[in-house]
Amino acid sequence: MKNLCLYSTRLLALSFITAAASMPAMSAESALVTNQGDISSMCGTKPMVVGLSDGFGGVTWRKTAAAELKDEVSRCKNFKKFMYTNANGDQQKANSDINSMVAQGVNVLVVFPDFGAAQIPAMRAATKAGVTVVPYLAKISGNAGKDYAANVTEDVYRMGQVWADWYGANLKKGNVVFLGGAPGAMSSQIFLDGFKTQLAKYPDLKLLDNNFIVTNWNPVDAQKAVSGLIAKYPKIDGVATDYGVTALATVKAFEQAHLPVPAIATNASNNELNCKFLDMKKAGKPFPYFSLDGTTSVIRFAGRRGVADYQGTKNNEPLAAFPVPYADSVKSMDPKCDPSAPPDADFSSALPAEKLKAVFQQ
Repeated sequence: MKNLCLYSTRLLALSFITAAASMPAMSAESALVTNQGDISSMCGTKPMVVGLSDGFGGVTWRKTAAAELKDEVSRCKNFKKFMYTNANGDQQKANSDINSMVAQGVNVLVVFPDFGAAQIPAMRAATKAGVTVVPYLAKISGNAGKDYAANVTEDVYRMGQVWADWYGANLKKGNVVFLGGAPGAMSSQIFLDGFKTQLAKYPDLKLLDNNFIVTNWNPVDAQKAVSGLIAKYPKIDGVATDYGVTALATVKAFEQAHLPVPAIATNASNNELNCKFLDMKKAGKPFPYFSLDGTTSVIRFAGRRGVADYQGTKNNEPLAAFPVPYADSVKSMDPKCDPSAPPDADFSSALPAEKLKAVFQQ
């Protein structure tokens, strides 16, 4: 899951929309992450306390997402307070955090459901207590209206398809692998399902492993996994990953093996990866690179959905958001890099420059 030369994110959003227009059509149930609605018509009149329950906070990507949610809901004049909890990877704490915020009077609660179905009982209890609960980014089980108000997600199936189309148009022929996260991770499986479905349209592209390669979304584990793939398969032409951290680990693994870096297609890139790409390009050793970004802004869709449901106002936005091309070496679309910013910073955020800078200083 993601640093800062200050620039206008509004102008960049326009360029993202233009670039995204060349992508294959996404599902009607999804909206471009840059197509942000106007929360002012959803704010209603009831005073509200908004909270974010994070399962594993601390990294810059999560801090940026939290800042985006606060930025979005603070546009409502009846917004009173923002609450935030970080479970630090502890499932039991994640559930107790939800219970605690309910006890403290939260009205709209956005949840990053890192622990999936294990968090549904706590969300269900919060919903029963009158809190509008919106798990976001990951698709989880449960029933809307009973366990939570709505589940706002990324359109990860379509994202996998877009990666396959990029390989089909640019790599055209060769062997590819797919790196996912933790064993059994539902989001990684959905990414892979979309990727495999679309890859079948390109008979000259071969998926070397029918399952996603486990990396635990961890750079050390990812680099070990890729080193194992290099030893197992004599030729790897493309590596698709569902996280920029594992994409960077892939680049490092191939470099350490003294092999050319394969074509990389990823999601949620970060400053270190993008600086690495630009440095290698400048050194005359570029690798094919494509990244879908704007992922920290998905939380704004969740925030607007929660506010509208709590206030009883209208929100016609889809429940799925689709990120946009941020880097595409084939189209000479270079990503942003700032060596002075955190390695995991995400410049595709919709935050105003001064607020994004404040995130990096936390």
